[in-house]
Amino acid sequence: MHISPSRAFGAVAAAATLTLFGTGIASAHVTVDAPGASQGGYAVATFKVPTESDTASTTKVSVALPNLKSARTEPLPGWSSKVDKNDKGEAVTVTWTADPGNAGVAPGQFQRFVLSVALPKQEKVTFPAAQTYSDGKVVVWDQQDNSDGSEPEHPAPALTLAAGGGDDDHAATTTEAKASKDTDDTARWLGGIGLVLGALGAALGLGSVLRSRKS
Repeated sequence: MHISPSRAFGAVAAAATLTLFGTGIASAHVTVDAPGASQGGYAVATFKVPTESDTASTTKVSVALPNLKSARTEPLPGWSSKVDKNDKGEAVTVTWTADPGNAGVAPGQFQRFVLSVALPKQEKVTFPAAQTYSDGKVVVWDQQDNSDGSEPEHPAPALTLAAGGGDDDHAATTTEAKASKDTDDTARWLGGIGLVLGALGAALGLGSVLRSRKS
């Protein structure tokens, strides 16, 4: 069957349009990103929150945290933040709320919310989120991937953590630094002894020369 070039081009253009449209939908989800994040390590997690409503603004974002040892928010003008902890002092929730007079994240816009965290020692971490709009609507982002591998309608923000990191890396770094210091101290000590012996040798040599002249 013969297909004209114009028809083929139209089909490719349509496919490209659908691909871009699909990408636009995916990018509208609440997501989290933390470059270099590792199991048991510290990282800066950035939650990207777009407003999908055409008529209302995002005025509050609440994120569930997996009992983290540490969670600190970054100051954001126009927004108040609060980290809730359990009886063990572990961070379990962080909430950002638009201050009075701040209309929030308007339709067609997005906002980044930054959090410094101490990550658990596991391969993947999810951060279920609740997005509240100015009209009272709440969208919950807490769904896991579908069994067929496809993305659900409201996926939970998630991070895949690299192996290693955390206390082990900190201990290794500390040990390496201590070893380097010990080596440096030893080198200085040996260098000092060398200088003393060199000075002593020079003094003995000078004494020999003076005695030989006197004789």
